[in-house]
Amino acid sequence: MQRTLVILSLSLLASVTTHAEVLRIPISQQGQNTVQLPSHGDQQAQVLQRYGEPDKRHPSVGQPPISRWDYPNFTVYFERSTVVSSVQKHRPDHAPAP
Repeated sequence: MQRTLVILSLSLLASVTTHAEVLRIPISQQGQNTVQLPSHGDQQAQVLQRYGEPDKRHPSVGQPPISRWDYPNFTVYFERSTVVSSVQKHRPDHAPAP
């Protein structure tokens, strides 16, 4: 009797099929890069000379000190006075519906 139960349980488990659904979520494209962004390793003086004064300078935080400058189309991140990253701001292709 116990053996029959085990066989029945195993056959039920074997007959259960698993189904996984794959979700494909496209990565948002930022469009064409019309502005040459500051490069990793550039200095703040170089960024100022090439792009001018940013719209906003955020104060340094943490250790090592990381600061951020916001320009109209991109943001620059600095470690001390050296560029560690530049990111183009996302501009949606279509305005959201009201």
